[in-house]
Amino acid sequence: MPREFPRSRRVEEQIHRILSDVLRTDARDPALHHAVITEVRVSRDLSVAWVYVTSLDAEADRDVLLEACRRAAGFLRSAVASELSVRQVPELRFRIDDTAERAAQMDALIDSVVDHDADSDEQEPGNGT
Repeated sequence: MPREFPRSRRVEEQIHRILSDVLRTDARDPALHHAVITEVRVSRDLSVAWVYVTSLDAEADRDVLLEACRRAAGFLRSAVASELSVRQVPELRFRIDDTAERAAQMDALIDSVVDHDADSDEQEPGNGT
């Protein structure tokens, strides 16, 4: 059974809150205006934080968003350092969160299977009572 690391969970939540606030209020890069932090995961030693981002703008280019996050990493890390009370501020590594896109694909797949089953039930002979 894996051990829970409550300190790392608290650090993840704090980094999430700090980054969300900074992106909402202080981000100057237009590519970051619709960015949303969906999750933060830290390594056990708290040296690395993987920050999962997505965009509220469905038309936004994921590569542009990721590059904008990487360009702003120093600024964002300094914002985290000013509010987080840890000895060493984690290195921020950004990743695109594609959970919403995968969920939409799964919904479409389920809908197509349900439609296919409904069509095949209608076409079966001897189905009328």
